Amino acid sequence: AVAAALAFLTMLSLAGAVSRWREEGRLAVWLHVPILQSRFAAAAASQGFAFHHAEEGSSTLTLWLGEGPSRLPGYATHQLGVAGAVLDESTGKVLVVQDRNRTLNAWKFPGGLSNPGEDIGDTAVREVFEETGIKSEFKSILSVRQQHEHPGAFGKSDMYIICRLQPSSFNISFCQQECLKCEWMDLDELARTRDATPITSNVAKLLLYGYREGFDKIDITMREFPAVYTGRFYKLYHRELPESYRNVT
Repeated sequence: AVAAALAFLTMLSLAGAVSRWREEGRLAVWLHVPILQSRFAAAAASQGFAFHHAEEGSSTLTLWLGEGPSRLPGYATHQLGVAGAVLDESTGKVLVVQDRNRTLNAWKFPGGLSNPGEDIGDTAVREVFEETGIKSEFKSILSVRQQHEHPGAFGKSDMYIICRLQPSSFNISFCQQECLKCEWMDLDELARTRDATPITSNVAKLLLYGYREGFDKIDITMREFPAVYTGRFYKLYHRELPESYRNVT
C-alpha cells in the first residue's frame, strides 16, 4: 500500500512537471532512473516517457515535447556524425550555418548523425538539404575526427566525418528550428575567421588548399566492390589510384 501511494504521488508530481516543461517550451526530457528505483519507470511511462537505453545501474527514459516525431538520437556504443562542406567552385564560397540553442554561435558545416544503413555521403547530402534546403552531390571525404567519452554521445566514442559536396542548387531555405543563421561564405574568410569551431577552421584550410592546388591532393574518394557475401557490396574510401594501378593483377 505504501509503495502504491508513493507511485501515485510520483505520477502526480511528474505530470505537473511535464505540464510546466511544455509551457516553458522545452523540446525533450531525459529521465535517469537508478535500478533500485525502477518502480518509478511505470509512473514515467504513464506520462508518455519511453525507454531509451539501460546500463548496469540505471535506465534512461525520454519524452519528446516538440512538434512532430522525436528528433532525439538513438542510443549507440559509437556515434557517427557527418557534415557536408558544400563548395561552389565558381565563386569560392562554402555553405555554413550557426546552430540554434547553442551557448557559442560559431560557424560550422551543416551535418548530423548518420542513420542505420545509411552511407556516409548520403548522410552528408541529406543533412545539408534538411538544414539548409541546398541540394548537393557527394565528391569525397575530407577528414575524420575520432573522440572518446564524448559528452554529446552519452560518454561513448564519437566519429565525425566531413565530406566535400558539390552544390546543385544555391537558394538557401534553412531550417528555423535547427539553425540560427545560414549563408554562403568566402572560403578564404572561413579559413581565417575566429568565429568558427576549431574543426571547421582546420578543414576550411584543408579545403582552401585543395581548391587552389587541386582536390586530388586532399580527396579521399569512394569505390564500391562486391563483398564475399553473395549479393552484397561494400564501399572502400581511399586516395584515388592512378589508372595504371587499378587493374594490377
